[in-house]
Amino acid sequence: MGKRENREMMAYVADQLSDLEDFRYIAMMGGYICYYDDRIFGGIYESGELLIRDTEAARRYMPDSHLVLPYEGAGEMLVCTILDNRRELQEMIREMWQELPARKTRKKKGAA
Repeated sequence: MGKRENREMMAYVADQLSDLEDFRYIAMMGGYICYYDDRIFGGIYESGELLIRDTEAARRYMPDSHLVLPYEGAGEMLVCTILDNRRELQEMIREMWQELPARKTRKKKGAA
């Protein structure tokens, strides 16, 4: 998939998640990383699909999903199978939050 298709998919995902106050995304190397309340829950990568981190909540909401590699060297992620169900998608992401690792803080250059 190209950058344009990924941009269109991200626009759709952003619309589906527009009710989540703490949702944001950033562009990265032709794809997108998705955050909820400062924790990464998924993203759009080479395949152009929304991929979700593998958590118990994600598996409960998407029992029909399967694991894929978003890119070489990455951990496996679940293909989002509930993207068109706005309410369930938002509920899943809210429930996933407690299972997601907290964002790592970076040390400032020169700090010991």
